[in-house]
Amino acid sequence: MMRGLWKLTWLEIKIFVREPLGLFGTVGIPVLMFILLGRMAGPPSGDGWSRVPRFMSADLPIFAALMIAASTVLSLVTIIAIYREGGILKRLRATPLRPPTILGAHVLAKLLFTAITLTAMMIAGRRFYPPGAGEHLGSFMAALLFTTICLSSLGFLVASVVPTARFAQPVGTLILYPMLGVSGLFVPVESMPQVLQSIARALPFTYAASLLRGVWHGEGWSHHTGDAVILAVMFLVLTAISAKVFRWE
Repeated sequence: MMRGLWKLTWLEIKIFVREPLGLFGTVGIPVLMFILLGRMAGPPSGDGWSRVPRFMSADLPIFAALMIAASTVLSLVTIIAIYREGGILKRLRATPLRPPTILGAHVLAKLLFTAITLTAMMIAGRRFYPPGAGEHLGSFMAALLFTTICLSSLGFLVASVVPTARFAQPVGTLILYPMLGVSGLFVPVESMPQVLQSIARALPFTYAASLLRGVWHGEGWSHHTGDAVILAVMFLVLTAISAKVFRWE
């Protein structure tokens, strides 16, 4: 099983690299957005940081990380829809490979590019966040990978219900990116109207933003056990639903 998983993962990586637009959208766009917003933030050093809004300084890496996760999940939605419409999923299902191996290979490939994107973002934009930030980069990367895994279940659910590959990316975009707006990253959840608070607390991006922000600022996982547990529970629930409704053809 593991041998088949690694071989299929390597195959998915090679296929993904051969698509320049997909590679640029997954890796290039989040990095360029991080650099652009960093340049707009103002002075990169000294007391200038005190005049920069929190979102454009302290929380900029969290926003970029959430964009990486969202782009990764959207890419997953798109490729699954394309594979289904092209009959590739059906042919893979007819092989000795088990369904978790087939779908897990896609997740592993996306996790690799998630790690590559975060690394490129930190290297290219290290002058755009305050001095002393990023001291817990290893833990932050682990939090991002954990978040991406949890959100992948949402990607499989969306991929299960989109009618055709043509609608996969637009539908995925309409579902994923509005979640960022109510994640508490731009406006604290507690400051939102009651209806939006209820919606925010039912969405995974809210807990992902809280976990990533806490880890980035050195609070540690122990301070965000609740966020991690809720994300894990959402992953299990969405995975169970996806298993029921997922279509191979």
